[in-house]
Amino acid sequence: MYKAFLFDLDGTLVDTAPDLHLALNYTLNQVDLGPVSLALTRHWVGHGARVMIDQALKDLEAGDAIKEQIDVLHTHFLTYYSSNIAVKSIPFGDAEELLERLADLAIPMGVVTNKFYQLSFELLKALDLYKYFDVLVGGDTLQVQKPEAEPALYACNELDVDPNRVLFVGDSKTDIACAKAAGCDVAIIRNGYNQGEDPSTLGASLVFDSFLELLDESGSQNLS
Repeated sequence: MYKAFLFDLDGTLVDTAPDLHLALNYTLNQVDLGPVSLALTRHWVGHGARVMIDQALKDLEAGDAIKEQIDVLHTHFLTYYSSNIAVKSIPFGDAEELLERLADLAIPMGVVTNKFYQLSFELLKALDLYKYFDVLVGGDTLQVQKPEAEPALYACNELDVDPNRVLFVGDSKTDIACAKAAGCDVAIIRNGYNQGEDPSTLGASLVFDSFLELLDESGSQNLS
């Protein structure tokens, strides 16, 4: 049986795209651009707000003068998003039921995300999910982010578990690369934020539709 579970946040535990979409369009509006569609926002989520803004500017064919303002735009985004972080965001599918089951089994859990720590904390608290986790590794917790191994290794160390006894649950090749580099098994949700790539081709141990697929019929872990 796995001794601990690690989870990605955006696109895995929580469908954050609607609130990120509102923040992105608010930001673009500050320079008289946009809006962009929710479908595009979902496609861009996963590499941080700055990359998402940059992708939107490219899609809208913004001029160089606006692209040079990306630091200011990033600040606008973070300010708006922090104040509206859980307006439309909800847990993905039956994610919370899995968290409850694992908590009942006394299985340690952590979140490993490229989202800034404070924003991740605020989101998890707003959705009453923070109570399930023993460690939270944000994109600014260490000097490196996923897909490097260090965020997952840091979380495993904090949980005092060997990485090869840990299941990393994510939604993209970034999560798969991080998990494999750290020595963790990895399961990928099929309908997460995978930047348009087919999850079944990314090399995960399992691609799942329901979080409860990670448990067997008796309620125990399923991928041991």
